Amino acid sequence: MTQPRMYQEAGEARPTLSSSEFLELFKEMSTRPEIYFLLVRYSSSEFMTLDDLMIFLEAEQGMTGVTKEKCLSLIQRYEVSEEGRQRGYLGIDGFTSYLLSSECDIFDHQQRRVCQDMTQSLSHYFIAASHNTYLTEDQLKGPSSVAAYVSALQKGCRWVELDVWDGANDEPIIYHGHTLTSKILFKAAIEAINQHAFETSEYPVIVSIENHCSPEQQRTMAHYITSVFGDKLHTERIDEDLSYLPSPHDLQGKILIKGKRLPDDHEGDEGEVTDEDEGSDTDRGKKIKKDGVKKRALIRELSDLVTLCKSVRFLGFNEARQDQRYWEICSFVENTAEKFANMCPEDYVSHNKRYLSRVYPNPNRVDSTNLNPQDMWNVGCQIVALNYQTPGLMIDLYDGKFLMNGSCGYVLKPAIMREEIAYFRPNSFDVIPGVSPQILHIKIISGQQFPKPRGSGSKGEVIDPYISVEIFGIPADCKEERTKTVPHNGYNPIFDESFEFSVNLPELALVRFVVLDDDFIGDEFIGQYTIPFECLQPGYRHITLLSNTGEPLKPASLFVHVAVTNKRGGGKPTKRGMSVKKSKKSREYTRMKPIGVKAVDDAFKTAFQPLREAIDLRENIQCAMIGFKESCGLASMANLKQCVRSLFNRLAKTTEPVSLMVEMEGDSTVLRLEGNTPNVLRKAITAYTALVEECKKLTEQAEGISVRLDEAHTAGMQYHDNLTELLSKEGIKGRKLTRSTENFSWNIRVLKGQKEIIMSAKDECQEWMKQVYETATSLKQAHEGDIQEDEDESR
Repeated sequence: MTQPRMYQEAGEARPTLSSSEFLELFKEMSTRPEIYFLLVRYSSSEFMTLDDLMIFLEAEQGMTGVTKEKCLSLIQRYEVSEEGRQRGYLGIDGFTSYLLSSECDIFDHQQRRVCQDMTQSLSHYFIAASHNTYLTEDQLKGPSSVAAYVSALQKGCRWVELDVWDGANDEPIIYHGHTLTSKILFKAAIEAINQHAFETSEYPVIVSIENHCSPEQQRTMAHYITSVFGDKLHTERIDEDLSYLPSPHDLQGKILIKGKRLPDDHEGDEGEVTDEDEGSDTDRGKKIKKDGVKKRALIRELSDLVTLCKSVRFLGFNEARQDQRYWEICSFVENTAEKFANMCPEDYVSHNKRYLSRVYPNPNRVDSTNLNPQDMWNVGCQIVALNYQTPGLMIDLYDGKFLMNGSCGYVLKPAIMREEIAYFRPNSFDVIPGVSPQILHIKIISGQQFPKPRGSGSKGEVIDPYISVEIFGIPADCKEERTKTVPHNGYNPIFDESFEFSVNLPELALVRFVVLDDDFIGDEFIGQYTIPFECLQPGYRHITLLSNTGEPLKPASLFVHVAVTNKRGGGKPTKRGMSVKKSKKSREYTRMKPIGVKAVDDAFKTAFQPLREAIDLRENIQCAMIGFKESCGLASMANLKQCVRSLFNRLAKTTEPVSLMVEMEGDSTVLRLEGNTPNVLRKAITAYTALVEECKKLTEQAEGISVRLDEAHTAGMQYHDNLTELLSKEGIKGRKLTRSTENFSWNIRVLKGQKEIIMSAKDECQEWMKQVYETATSLKQAHEGDIQEDEDESR
């Protein structure tokens, strides 16, 4: 028997590889099997043609308007072989290079720029905010730094905080009062803010000043603010006729000062203000105590710099509704904010539609740990101030949230948290009125080049990784799943596990991918990536992992597949293999809630039938859609383009003379089979025809249903202004009055939301027909081309 070369006797020449053998070995080691199998699925050989690539981009990656020119451009950029670029195909190396490129990043490219409506009130946005911005470590003895302001602003932060105290030589200083933290000059901080305020975002910066200075040094502060900020400083007088704050668009390039103001009726250059909020440290020597309330001296010159963000004490939601002005802002320590969020979330949401709320960490967090910002976003708090210097889960959520909308520091709230007449209880597990729930399908395919956990040098040479997928949002949406552990493989572990998540309020949800080492001592963090649900791109995507401090861990990445489908009827997602038919009797219809005033209830009753019809039309389409997918042999998460591709794959495999005709009839795409059709194809076309018929019905009836819902909405709204008076006449008071008011808001939101949903469903049906036509036409041409080539070869 011949001895293997690697075990040859000592003294013999060392085994070598020829260049061709080395290349073959390298190719085998570097080829990722999961990507190779994906390529083979979408191509007839070991490379992708232009047509193959076009189908992959449309069916899997969710791209629209894909042209051959676009595909050829991708091939020219990513194909590594000269032959491939010349002949227009993508080999395994080029395909891998494309999937690893920024074009296949999981983050939606449209969200890399400002893409939301920036003309609404400031109170309608979540605002990136830092707590005690000047600190770089803990709250007791850590250093203060001007660089901390620069770093926060460059990350898109739009709210910075300054704790200002008397300093030597009449120069105000910034530090955490009555602690051992170091001090920086107020002037230096103001200059840094002025220089870097609009490097990352053009939208307004709010400078929160906690003033502990004497009147003399307050004059110095006012001088620095006006002279350094200059025209950037917002100084316009308050328009008391308005009800809401200006928009970020209106305030572009402006710096707002948040702080105390002297009473409007105060005369003179100096006065007193209460000193009750902020959670600031006390400076008892500078306070004047009168009438049992601690007060502080404030000069007119500094007071007048506060325009749209006057700091006031929160007295209660009822008091705020009656007395608070739109330019006044309240601060809540996290414990108080959490209490309100749990005990009266509806009131908190309503309050935050018109007024700004700031939430700051408990003063006991001396190590600069952070509160959970998601809990505060769930009730609409705009300014959740976090310690930017402290990495961890909370900052991961924060960074993920403000990735969207071009990282400009402003993220628009969901409509249900902005509309004046809309009922939203974030802690409820009920269906949210007017919001279409979604199902998120995530498949964790593989990982690449995971580093060892930080500080694990003394452990073994390899790691045992597993992936955790977490959903953060309203309580009904929060969930966590994890993959199995892949032992002893941090280089290219294959997980191949799928998960489903029900998401009732997608606009508030965040998705977090975490890679951990399953060590027997305890799970250890390797890397993570957090992304807003609304920013997810469908299809096969690579995720670049981030370190604990938010730095990219290149080349470490995750390879995943993402799909989003509608949740039928607000219930559990339909699973493949289960009956998709749902009788009208078993359906859950959205109903109008009773108000207790006959005229108002009668107005809302007119919406009963159009609501029922709208839900039936959408349910019937979903049933027909799932039936078509199942007839194509696909799961419910598949899209229409994948279904059409499945039909043509079956068509290509049949030995019978069969052709598929693709025609447009009005707004519908019709598929017809001609020839000796196999039973499996006939069933699929029958299921597709049923889907087309349901789409036709919805398209034809959507406008009429929308009009009827709008009429019911208008009829109900005429009672809005005097609803309390009408309820009082009926003897409804106390909790019953509150419940009737909530029911009225619920009804109004349902009508508006269902109108938007039915019109959106109409647009979706039309888009589906367009997708089917484009995909089927492209595949038909490719199929006929293959037949022609076969005939030419046979000749």
